[in-house]
Amino acid sequence: MNKIIFFILLLSSSNIYSQRFITKEAEISFFSEAPIEDISAVNNKVSAVYDDETKQLVFQLNISDFSFPKALMQEHFNESYLESDKFPKALFSGIIEGKNKSIVAIGTLKIHGESNKVKVTGILEKTKNSVIINATFVIELTDYKIKIPKLVMYNIAEEIEVTVNAELKKI
Repeated sequence: MNKIIFFILLLSSSNIYSQRFITKEAEISFFSEAPIEDISAVNNKVSAVYDDETKQLVFQLNISDFSFPKALMQEHFNESYLESDKFPKALFSGIIEGKNKSIVAIGTLKIHGESNKVKVTGILEKTKNSVIINATFVIELTDYKIKIPKLVMYNIAEEIEVTVNAELKKI
């Protein structure tokens, strides 16, 4: 929570007339297609801040807020794979590029204590009082040092499809 407050203050210190948008209810979901079992989860407690003038965008979430269809999947995800007690948060911080609705978010994605540069294509729709951001992209587990035990390697894909749906309100 402290990081998101820091980013809000950082964004607030820019131009006083810029338009800033925020939410604490963005949704990030993921899907893993594997030979034995597909895995999906959703987190609808994601915080996001967007500054329309500077084009800065920040997303932050608690790993343990992902909800799974099966309790055992959620337990393994938090304890064995993402180690949410050691690495409780995921963070994206970057800049939006593009005109009209089609955008590219370029920045750093930090998951499981590992940071990687990412480039995500998506849609941004702006109204007078809100910004809607939608994107789908793929991450590689090895890029974030998330290890899959050989015993369950057919249960979990090495590439995970991530979907972002956020409606940020003007502040």
